[in-house]
Parts: sequence; C-alpha cells; structure tokens
Amino acid sequence: METCTILATGSYLPHHIVRNEDLTQFPPTTTKLIALKTGVLSRRQADAHQCTSDLALEAAQRCLAKSDFPPERIQGIIVSTSSPDRMQPATATAVQHRLGAVNAFAFDINSVCSGSVYGISLADALILSGRYDAILLIASEVYSRILNKKDFSTYPYFGDGAGAILFHASNAEKGVLHSCLRTDGSGRDVICVPGGGTMLPFDQIERPEAAQFRMKGKAVFEFAVSQGTAVIRQLVEEADVDLEAIQGFICHQANINIIQALSTNLDIAVDKFFVNLDKYGNTASASVLIALDEAIAAGHVGPGDLVVTCAFGGGLSWGANLIRL
Repeated sequence: METCTILATGSYLPHHIVRNEDLTQFPPTTTKLIALKTGVLSRRQADAHQCTSDLALEAAQRCLAKSDFPPERIQGIIVSTSSPDRMQPATATAVQHRLGAVNAFAFDINSVCSGSVYGISLADALILSGRYDAILLIASEVYSRILNKKDFSTYPYFGDGAGAILFHASNAEKGVLHSCLRTDGSGRDVICVPGGGTMLPFDQIERPEAAQFRMKGKAVFEFAVSQGTAVIRQLVEEADVDLEAIQGFICHQANINIIQALSTNLDIAVDKFFVNLDKYGNTASASVLIALDEAIAAGHVGPGDLVVTCAFGGGLSWGANLIRL
C-alpha cells in the first residue's frame, strides 16, 4: 500500500529582524512583558516589496532544491494562508507560475493557524487517492500587513515566514500515518479579521482597525491548551501508538506557555517539543512547517522517528498529524 511520505522540507524567513526593544510604539515597561507572556524575543518582517507569494516561492524553491526535484513533476500545489496576496485569485496560482510547476493544479486553503495540519491531511488524502504522487504543501504568512501596529494584544507576537513540504507516494513504511481535524464554528469571532469580506465590505468600513487582525488572547490560550491536549491524545489513541513512542512534537509556535502546558498535561518532557518562537514569533499557519524544517535540520528529529504535528487557530480550528519521517 502506498503512503504519503515526506521527500523534503524547506523554509524561508525574511531578513528584517524586529526585536522586542525595537517596538518603540509601546512603553518600555510593557515591551518587557512580551517575552514573559509568550517567550517571543524577536520576529521577522517582510520587506516592503515582498508579499505572501514571494515568501512561499522562496520556501518552495529551497524545499525542491534539497531533493533535486524538478518543478514540472509536481502535480498539485496547496498554499495555506490567512494573509493572501489578494482576495482573489488564489495566492497558489502566483506560486505555481513563478515556480515553473506547469503541470500542477494550485489552490489555497485558509484554516488560519491550523492550516499546516489541515494541509498535511489534505495532501495525504490526495496521494492516497492513487491519482497523484507529488504534492507540494506551502504555508506562507505576512501578518505584518494585517496587524494594527498600536495593538499590544496582537502586534508584538506575530511574524512573517513560510514553510514547505514536498510529499511523494512511496511503498516505504513511513509517511503520514494518521490525522485528526476539528472545528468549532461557534468560536469564529475569537480570532478574526472582521472587515473586507461580504459581511463587512471595504466601502462600509468606518475605521481601519475593522480590516485588521484581532484575537481574544485569554480565550485563545485556554482553547489551545485544552483542545491541543485533547487532539494529541485522540491522535495517538486512534493510531494505537503510545505517547512515549513519539520522538518529537512540532506544535504551533504561538506561545511558550502553551507549549509548556501541553508538556505538563501530556506528561511528556518539554525537550521533546521543538521551539523556535523566540526567534520568529507566531507565523500563523507557517509556524508548523518552519519548525519541522528547522527541527530536521537541527537533528531534533530524524529518519524513522515518529513525529506529532499539532496546531490550533481561528475558526476555531485545531488538529494534529502523526508522521514517521
């Protein structure tokens, strides 16, 4: 039986670094709280000429270069983003064209910060259908363009970046083993951009803040800890795998206190959880793919290891994947 295996990973972070002390629009007494509240010390921000598809293209090219995989062999491109180039068409179309993936279909998905785990499950399903054997998943976000620079509850905690995974059909005993995806639409207003869609068109927006990202931090924290814990337990139970057998946990890089709470709730050593949010902040749906790429490069996880990816975000949405590298 064929499985959906990871052929290569890649990531791209913009060069511009914004440290906590650079956020001079906030009082120095409050910027000291950023690291304490979330563990974020710095974040990357796209240059003025860069948009979401630019970051996505860089991550995709780095991913393909690792496996020397020609773009024309890719059959499908999935781009996860909640900060697209335009409202339409799909950001994936720009990536497909510029990458030279002339034989690939391309489309976007938007599950906010859960987009990577949703995309992994979707790529797995496409390959297991037997119709495709090469799917490129990219998650790319430029949240610096949709944040209110004066909003201390959001602006200091997010960063820009992109990650990619090239999936390929294989008969090897590895790949995506199981996925769990969940949604609770009753919480759709907890994390959102209120304006700019058909509910509140641009010409009806009275204040710029209505077209910018917002979230209810305390509610998000409680949701992420409770549902993150539950979905990881559900994942390993359904896959009939012991938690102790997992070599690495690649969770959404939103808040170090969330990751520590997951470690405590699951009774798993915190050093099994890869962390890079101190350098990059919350890169929304890109965070899991960036972290996976860096975890592999750092030797935190490697060939044959069982890895859990987990994310939680707007929708409310959350999910997890079990992967053998």
